[in-house]
Amino acid sequence: MSTSTERTFPKITDRGLDELRARIGVKIGHTVEPWCHEATRDNIRHYAHGIGDDNPLWCDPAYAAGTQHGGIIALPSFLFATDRIVSGYVGGLPGVHAMWSGADWTWYQPVRRNDEIHTEARLKDAIVRETQFAGRAVQQIYHVDFFNQQGDRVAEADSWCFRTERDHAREKGTKYTEVRRREPRRYTREEIAEACRLYADEPVRGATPRHWEDVAEGEALPTMLKGPMTVTGFIAYAQGWGGLYIRANKLAWKLVDDHPGLGITNRFGVPDVPERVHWEEEFALEVGAPGAYDYGPERCSWLTHHLTNWMGDDGFLRRATCKIRRHNPAGDMLFIKGHVKRKFVEAGRKLVEIEQEARNQDGELSVLGSGVVELPSRG
Repeated sequence: MSTSTERTFPKITDRGLDELRARIGVKIGHTVEPWCHEATRDNIRHYAHGIGDDNPLWCDPAYAAGTQHGGIIALPSFLFATDRIVSGYVGGLPGVHAMWSGADWTWYQPVRRNDEIHTEARLKDAIVRETQFAGRAVQQIYHVDFFNQQGDRVAEADSWCFRTERDHAREKGTKYTEVRRREPRRYTREEIAEACRLYADEPVRGATPRHWEDVAEGEALPTMLKGPMTVTGFIAYAQGWGGLYIRANKLAWKLVDDHPGLGITNRFGVPDVPERVHWEEEFALEVGAPGAYDYGPERCSWLTHHLTNWMGDDGFLRRATCKIRRHNPAGDMLFIKGHVKRKFVEAGRKLVEIEQEARNQDGELSVLGSGVVELPSRG
C-alpha cells in the first residue's frame, strides 16, 4: 500500500462539475436507507444522549405525559437520523472529500413518539468557492422535506457540504497552519473541573414556562459547554445518528463494491470509508484536518440543544441556522453563547430571534448559529 505522503486523491474537474450540475433539481431516489424510520422512544433517547441532552421531554415518558404534548416528542435535531442526504450523503464528484458545513432548518410541528418519517430530497445548487482550507471547493446544497405518516410536512431543511481536494488541503491549505505547530493540548485537573461546572449548572427550563413578555432584547442565554472532545464522544453521536457509511463485514463490502470511490485503503491495505476522519487521527491529518474531529450535524444539534434548554417545554423551535467555521478536533472544548436579538410577532405567533456563536478554549470561532423560538404568551 502507498504511504499517506505518496498517495494522491481524485480532483475536482470541469467534467465532474458539469455532471454534478446536471443533477440540480432532480428528485433523489432513496437508495440509502435512513438510520431511523420511526421516532420510537429508544431512537429519540439514543439521539438525545448522543449529543449529551438529558431533557426529560425527550427521554422520560412519565414526565412527558404531564406536559402539553401528552407524551414524548423528538428533539428538533432528531430528524438528522431520518435522512442521509440532510446529514451529508452527497452524490457526484467521486473520491472528492465532503465536509458537512451547515444547514437552515424550519420546523412546522413536533415529531411525536412513533411517528413514521419519510423524506423527499433534491440537489439545490453547486457553487464553486475559494477556501483557506483547500483552495477551490464546491459547496453542494441539498433541500429535504420531512413528512409524517399522515403526509403532514413536519420540517424542511437546506444543508450543504463542501467538496474539497484532500491533497491540496493537506499540502497547501492555510487554515490550520498555526494549529499544526502547537503542542497537543493537555488540561490540568483544575481546568477540567472549572469547565465542567457548566455541566453541573446547566439549566433546563423544562416545565416552567418562559413567557414572551418576560424576554428582553439583548438578554444573554446561559453558556453551554460541549466537550472536551474525544473520539468516544464522536462515537456516542454516531450511535444515535447512525453515521453515513458505518457498516460491518458483508454490508461494508457491499457499500464499497457499489461505490468504489468510498474505499480508501487504511494502514492494513483494507478499503475503508472516508468517515473515519472522525476517529482515525492519521487519516484526518491526511485530508488536511487538524486531527480526528466532531461531526457537522452533531455541532448543529448542539446549537439547537442550547435553544431548547432555554425555551422550555411550552416553547417551539421554528427556525435554526448553523454555519460551521472550523473543525473541533479531539481535545477541544466548545463554549456556546447566545443572546436575544429581537422580539416580534408574525402570523399571530410570539417569536424571539436568537443569535449564537461558539468558540473553543483558545477563543477561535467554531460555529455561528441563530434560531427563532415561538414562546407562550401571558395573554
